[in-house]
Order: sequence, then structure tokens, then C-alpha cells
Amino acid sequence: MGRIRHFVREASITLTLALGVFLGVQAWLTRATPEQWAPEGMLAWLLPDGSEGRGTWADLRAQLGIRGDSPLALHVWATWCGICRAEEGTVTALAAERPVVTLATRSGDAATVRAYLRQRGLPWVTVLDADGRLAAAHGWRSVPVFAVLDAGDRLRHVTVGYTTGLGMRLRLWAATLRGTGAGG
Repeated sequence: MGRIRHFVREASITLTLALGVFLGVQAWLTRATPEQWAPEGMLAWLLPDGSEGRGTWADLRAQLGIRGDSPLALHVWATWCGICRAEEGTVTALAAERPVVTLATRSGDAATVRAYLRQRGLPWVTVLDADGRLAAAHGWRSVPVFAVLDAGDRLRHVTVGYTTGLGMRLRLWAATLRGTGAGG
């Protein structure tokens, strides 16, 4: 019995330390994230059928029929990112259930991103951020990033690095429960 207690104690300490390190790294990586998702000016995007669109963020929301009072998942990725490739199936599954908009940052022009999406079989709504300015304006220097936008387009539950499907769904669920008062 003493060995089991010792093992449980050591495992608890190790898990607590690992969680602390993880949360500390997340806090550091998201330290420059503003409270508001605020893409300024005109955006360019690709729809799942490969067609292109241009307009404001409000125009994209309207075109997609995404109500302003429901949480929206935002997935920031790049064609050259291995971790992003590992999340593709999870993001695709989530997009089949919930509103998801992706942001292809530093990945080239519309033709390049469209070819990548087709090759990988990714039916995503993708905002184009060829030079990385939009991601940088929101404090994101690395990818992938997963965030939830609440009813007021405030950024909530922002994580950098691999996010599990369960983690994505829990973040969306928390934003739904808390409505506009969701915590970050």
C-alpha cells in the first residue's frame, strides 16, 4: 500500500508541474493577444468550393450565415506547419458540427492556398493572410492557434500549439455557457 501511495503522490506532483509549465507557456505565447478580433479593412477568403470572396469580416459572417450571437471557432494555420497538418482532421470534424473559420497565414496567395486545401481535402472557409500581418496584429507569432470568438467577436480561450478535438469542443462549449461573459 505504501508503494501505491508513493506512486500516486509522485504522479500527482509530476502532473501538477507539467500542467503548470503548459499553462505558463500558453500565457507567454498569448501575452500579446488583444481582447478583440479586429481584422481591419478588406479581407480575401476562400470558401469550401474553392470560390473566392472579398469584403469585411462582417461581410464574411453574413455570407456564411453565422449569427453574431453564437461562438465561432478560429483556427490559424500555415501550409508549412507540421502541427497544423496533425490538426487537419480535428478541425474538419469540428467544422462539420460548428461554425469554424480558418486563417491561412504566411502560406501564399489564393491559388497556392486553394491548391493546398484541395490536395489535402480540406473543406474549410479560409481567410487569406499571405504576409502574416493579420496574425501578427493579433499577437500570434507561431501556429497553430485556436481561439473562440464570442458574440462580440472578443477572443476567448486562445491556445497556441496543438489543441485536441476535445479541447476545441470544450472551449466552444464554455463560450456557449458563458455567452458574452466568457473568460479567456
